[in-house]
Amino acid sequence: MTGAKRKKKSMLWSKMHPPHYEDIKQWCRRRLPILEWAPHYNLKENLLPDTVSGIMLAVQQVTQGLAFAILSSVHPVFGLYGSLFPAIIYAIFGMGRHVATGTFALTSLISANAVERLVPQSSQNLTTQSNSSVLGLSDFEVQRIGVAAAVSFLGGVIQVAMFVLQLGSATFLLTEPVISAMTTGAATHVVTSQVKYLLGIKMPYISGPLGFFYIYAYVFENIKSVRLEALLLSLLSIVVLVLVKELNEQFKRKIKVVLPVDLVLIIAASFACYCTNMENTYGLEVVGRIPKGIPPPRAPPMNILSAVITEAFGVALVGYVASLALAQGSAKKFKYSVDDNQEVLAHGLSNVIPSFFFCIPSAAAMGRTAGLYSTGAKTQVACLISCIFVLIVIYAIGPLLYWLPMCVLASIIVVGLKGMLIQFRDLKKYWNVDKIDWGIWVSTYVFTICFAANVGLLFGVVCTVAIVIGRFPRAKTLSIKNMKEMEFKVKTETDDESLQQVKIISINNPLVFLNVKKFHMDLINIMQKENANNQPLDDISKCEQNTLLNSLSNGNCNEETSQSSSHDKSALILDCSGLTFFDYSGVSMLVEVYMDCKDQSVDVLLANCTASLIKAMKYYGNLDSEKPIFFESVSAAISNIYSNKNFNKLGDHSEV
Repeated sequence: MTGAKRKKKSMLWSKMHPPHYEDIKQWCRRRLPILEWAPHYNLKENLLPDTVSGIMLAVQQVTQGLAFAILSSVHPVFGLYGSLFPAIIYAIFGMGRHVATGTFALTSLISANAVERLVPQSSQNLTTQSNSSVLGLSDFEVQRIGVAAAVSFLGGVIQVAMFVLQLGSATFLLTEPVISAMTTGAATHVVTSQVKYLLGIKMPYISGPLGFFYIYAYVFENIKSVRLEALLLSLLSIVVLVLVKELNEQFKRKIKVVLPVDLVLIIAASFACYCTNMENTYGLEVVGRIPKGIPPPRAPPMNILSAVITEAFGVALVGYVASLALAQGSAKKFKYSVDDNQEVLAHGLSNVIPSFFFCIPSAAAMGRTAGLYSTGAKTQVACLISCIFVLIVIYAIGPLLYWLPMCVLASIIVVGLKGMLIQFRDLKKYWNVDKIDWGIWVSTYVFTICFAANVGLLFGVVCTVAIVIGRFPRAKTLSIKNMKEMEFKVKTETDDESLQQVKIISINNPLVFLNVKKFHMDLINIMQKENANNQPLDDISKCEQNTLLNSLSNGNCNEETSQSSSHDKSALILDCSGLTFFDYSGVSMLVEVYMDCKDQSVDVLLANCTASLIKAMKYYGNLDSEKPIFFESVSAAISNIYSNKNFNKLGDHSEV
């Protein structure tokens, strides 16, 4: 008995192999993406554009850091720290090459709720006026940044927990209309929070349900308190910023370096305020004292974590959703891939570690990321270079920002949110593509405005899932029998040689945000198999191997996929007779497949499309051309291909 147990134990130990060096190396590269791209960094080609982009990014990081710190109800200097440490952490762990992590308007607005609730302005007179251990700041300011750091710490812990539970990929529930509406609504909240600085009026902190409307009600009630000097300076700053940035955008191809209008405006406004003593003469509010240096690290106050859990969840979800959307957008634009779970880990660590250095919650910002696009950044080296200049500001230039008017800083923030605010234009697109998505956008925006960004996000997800669940039971699919009949009909109307030169895809499921990724994955899988083996596969076995989201279908399998090699001209027919309904994500995927195949010299034809699908695809992808791509039937599409005789690759009929 003892010998049997000993033998069993030895067998178990023999199965356990120590990790090999290659396994450890691969794991490190997967979890530390900087080890993947840094050794292959091309100094000659990338250093100059990354340096230019880093300098321009540093200007944005400094201005937004100061403004978002004030938006978060903490001292402006903590915004500079929030522009430094998260960017370094993300450069090590993040996969987005053009993602600029740092202070973020939406997360700052959420953390401000906790700061104002736990350390209200009325408690300022109850604390001592100085604390030499933290740069000589008052205890009141230290308590406030302690709350913001606690929100950042707990929000980061939640994001790391999402990574451990592999919940990063659950963002497929967050459709483009929901994210667009949430970020637009949150940007509207940020603009509203800057109104008091733009108008130069004193007003209490207002938040909570319908707080958006209470703020404007307070402004109209105290309209006589508006300082004309602040209003004029704000309008002048906004006009200058918009005009110069539009000119930079128009002539960015002709000029190598764009004008850093934010930096120029800060210097000019600070110098003018200093020379004319606007603070005392006109009563303009200025940024005030910016202490030098970085204090030693300190753990966030753990005793208040339970009190900030609501804001922490908001920071974790809203920050990650907005950041992932930017990472996926940059990956799609520059033809590389990002891992959703690695991104949630990177942003989680970018919140946890900097919270020990007096940082407010961080995330990627659309304005900074767009700035990296426009200035030609190549890698995360641009963000690391920007950190060097942020350090220079912290240790040398910071005190010179004392005279910067708050109305100018608010103007920079408002103009910086232009990219989010112009998403209102998406309403026309959603109305023409899918009116249900239009309704989701509007309702999500209204909930975000009336309550908060995290509430609007939750409503949008619940509403989207409920609508999809309600629509799927009505979905119709084609049976295998119908597919055989269609195949027989095609063979009788054209010769066998023509049929072999065409690959037919039959889509038998609705195409919505829930299954577009799986559809695309199955498409790629069959393309790879087709390249490896040109022999036709058995219809039924191929069907079983490539079922498209079985849990959402009735078990039938009629969708087909194909690809042709890049050097041969071939044709692909999408039979959309089973595509009973679709949403914006589905149309986007179909257009993307069309464009990808077109780039590979593959003719794509769509058969049995509904009028609404044709209209949506033409509107979304601007597909109107001399060459027809929509046909009444598969046989009509094949007849068109046969008459053109412009292809030569053999194919087969595959089913997904």
